[in-house]
Amino acid sequence: MITLETARTLREAMERAQVPWTPAPGDRFLVPDRDFDEPFIVSEMVIEVHDHPSGRLLRFNGTTEWALDSVPADEVLWVPWEHQLRALLGERFASMERVPMDQELGEVEAYAVVLADGSRHVDVDPEKAYAQAVLTIL
Repeated sequence: MITLETARTLREAMERAQVPWTPAPGDRFLVPDRDFDEPFIVSEMVIEVHDHPSGRLLRFNGTTEWALDSVPADEVLWVPWEHQLRALLGERFASMERVPMDQELGEVEAYAVVLADGSRHVDVDPEKAYAQAVLTIL
């Protein structure tokens, strides 16, 4: 999973590039600055998306998180899954490769997202590699 800081950077880049996030079932998000460390997942049973004239709300049903009734969508950070990051790359995505890396503590496998222009974005976490690639194109 990408970090909170990467999620913030991604949101800023998407806003600048005018690429909106429309919350949908299955999407992950973080509620920053409210002492929630784990991501939430939009689900019609637990967390629903409601559009109001005042803005989009993510509404928490039942007692899932007693401290929240709802939170404005613009106050949460989308934490995209690997397939969502790949979709943001579109035709710029060429391939994903495994990259063996020698480290003092042993072999660590990493992943390289290769774009059509030949650039490579490497991380031990595939989602982080994809996020790096998305940030370079936005």
